[in-house]
Amino acid sequence: MRHTKNKKKVVVAMSGGVDSSVSAGLLLQEGYDVVGVFMKCWDDIDPETGVCSTEEDEYWARRAAAHLGIPFYRFNFVEEYRDRVYQYFIDEYNASRTPNPDVLCNSEIKFGVFFDTAMRVFAPDNLATGHYARVQKRGSRYELLRGVDSKKDQSYFLYRIPTSALEKTLFPVGWLEKEEVRERAVEMGLPNAQKKDSQGLCFIGNIKVSDFLRDKVEARHGDVVTQDGVVVGKHKGLAFYTIGQRRGVGSFGGGVPYFVIDKNKEKNELVVGGAHDVRLFKKSATLQDVCWINNEPDSGTECAVAIRYRQEPQRARVEYDTDSNVVIRFEEPQRAITEGQSAVIYHGDVVLGGGVICY
Repeated sequence: MRHTKNKKKVVVAMSGGVDSSVSAGLLLQEGYDVVGVFMKCWDDIDPETGVCSTEEDEYWARRAAAHLGIPFYRFNFVEEYRDRVYQYFIDEYNASRTPNPDVLCNSEIKFGVFFDTAMRVFAPDNLATGHYARVQKRGSRYELLRGVDSKKDQSYFLYRIPTSALEKTLFPVGWLEKEEVRERAVEMGLPNAQKKDSQGLCFIGNIKVSDFLRDKVEARHGDVVTQDGVVVGKHKGLAFYTIGQRRGVGSFGGGVPYFVIDKNKEKNELVVGGAHDVRLFKKSATLQDVCWINNEPDSGTECAVAIRYRQEPQRARVEYDTDSNVVIRFEEPQRAITEGQSAVIYHGDVVLGGGVICY
């Protein structure tokens, strides 16, 4: 496809999945001069299949681009991914926190090094991805909104996107329901129209976190105790458990199953209790590494906050403590507020910002 001066040029991050492929197709239909780019961010071989998952992803991305008749390129960000995302992921688990690598993957890779590289190499008017989110211009500023499909909305992962990148970003499928995206893929005749959605870790593939961490995180075994200090079992390492978790905790000898309610890092103890243990519920969370997309809200601002992906944002207000830390005060106690996860702050459908839960 030849680039023409009377068209706006857009670079589409093509992952091999149906969402980014349809995004490229929709923009092509709108008259954009579209360039597809695949990001290679991982190069380890899966020991079970003997295949690097990114090779298969690139295969499908390349096929979709060929079908659409658009130029296709590959950027290699393996080193950047290991330095900026992977190492953080491992360090957080070694500190017995539960990080969300997808948040950092978006800010550091997709809307960080990829955005900067694409702008430098292709000098496009816009960059697009297959995220289920929306961008709108209100006055002189750009706002990030939740996707139309509430079940697929991915705005939770995007609160750290720089405003400079948001101004040039397009989310074509963010205005559609997932079912509509599949229908558009079939109409376009895309070879990956029926390809299943990717699961697992960002850029690494469909692998259980516990399996991925097994030889990367220190496993210091210790006691599983009740809140009264009664030892009821042994754990395999605090890093392998998260607040509210039941699977893998069991009932240690029968009876009522236990849930993780706390981690005593000093004593290397996993504290457990019942599903409705009062210590599982908290009305506040303090955030660190906070990012605001536009203006920082005033203390007392009413909002809604999601403390995990796919949670419906809960009514709350933003406050600042004496050290200027951002504190979220929830209207109702929230179950399993987890250190290391992100809390994303909304006003209606608009993402105000967010931060990492520290306590």
